[in-house]
Amino acid sequence: MARMTEKEAFELDDFVTNNEITLGPNNSDWLSQRELRLLGLATVTINYLLTKAQADHKAPAKIIDELVSKEIAAAV
Repeated sequence: MARMTEKEAFELDDFVTNNEITLGPNNSDWLSQRELRLLGLATVTINYLLTKAQADHKAPAKIIDELVSKEIAAAV
């Protein structure tokens, strides 16, 4: 296995630092869908979260965090 050059290592570091990495087959967020189902969320909720996450280029957990933060701010 060939070793990375220093330049390649810095480029990879920049890429990982500046991009959100999603896991799953073909980057399809399969793990996220599975985890959301395991939480017992309704199908319509899962679809909303995944659609919103994809449109905003954010993780589903970040969308949930933002929604909860809005609810907390509105309650105060």
